[in-house]
Amino acid sequence: MAPTVFIDGEAGTTGLQIRDRLSGRTDVSLLHLDDSVRKDMAARKDALNACDLAVLCLPDAAAREAVALIDNNKVKVIDASTAHRTADGWVYGFPELDSDQSALIAEAGRVSNPGCYPTGAVALLHPLIASGLIPADFPISINAVSGYSGGGRQNIESYEDPNAENPVATPLRSYGLALQHKHVPEMRKYAGLQHDPVFFPQEGRYSQGMLVQVPLSLWSLPKSVKPSDLQDCLSAWYANQPFVTVATVDEASAMTHLGPEGLNDTNQMTLYVFGNEEREQVVLVALLDNLGKGASGQAVQCLNLMLGLEETAGL
Repeated sequence: MAPTVFIDGEAGTTGLQIRDRLSGRTDVSLLHLDDSVRKDMAARKDALNACDLAVLCLPDAAAREAVALIDNNKVKVIDASTAHRTADGWVYGFPELDSDQSALIAEAGRVSNPGCYPTGAVALLHPLIASGLIPADFPISINAVSGYSGGGRQNIESYEDPNAENPVATPLRSYGLALQHKHVPEMRKYAGLQHDPVFFPQEGRYSQGMLVQVPLSLWSLPKSVKPSDLQDCLSAWYANQPFVTVATVDEASAMTHLGPEGLNDTNQMTLYVFGNEEREQVVLVALLDNLGKGASGQAVQCLNLMLGLEETAGL
């Protein structure tokens, strides 16, 4: 019998994407609640305790509440909110983080699905810090741009509905201006940084897709590092991974532009090292779909591992 999956918060952007990725598969069975009871506490509790794996696509407070409703210790949980991303007892749901991360996820009862921006930032920085090419105490800046779908239903409406309460007219806007974005603790922990990075996100007038960029002045590092060293480290770290690839030096050097939508509707992420050895400067870039590898695709990848299914199933 196929394992049952309940998506708590199925009507939201991430929930709908996960449902679409699971629909039609024969190796899992989706447990649905009727619209009339999907917000009913008792009905949700029954569903959360009746499934083999629950995926929480909820605001942080509601995600914590949902976890508290589960008293069946056989139920596994993937939380797509920010609530448990740095919490003790939860495994970080980025299978490519380290060589043993997939196994940790497969054995876990509680997995926190990474944020979209941190997925790119951690993918770029963690290998370089773990390998000693970048010191853990080095000051890091992370600049990023995402499609507006990452902001949830109300944010989507502000771009797509001219009658929305606060319609957005600008083609690009920066936010998180107080430098207290909720993704920063997650980036710091899993990148392996000793200090908070300066994170400056932007949102564009397009639905989905993102670029996460880390500029580095190589001359400021305590030991000599060339762009090729960073390239070699990332290439080795993600060798043979099905969903994370590193562009070759030739591919990166041939590029004059890079847009954020190139991997939309996939669970892929491509990393780039754009370097100028003479100037001793590098910009590390991650390209991914904020709704794919940055959200629903990543959740399904973790779901596959936790249920003992093929990691790439449905992706």
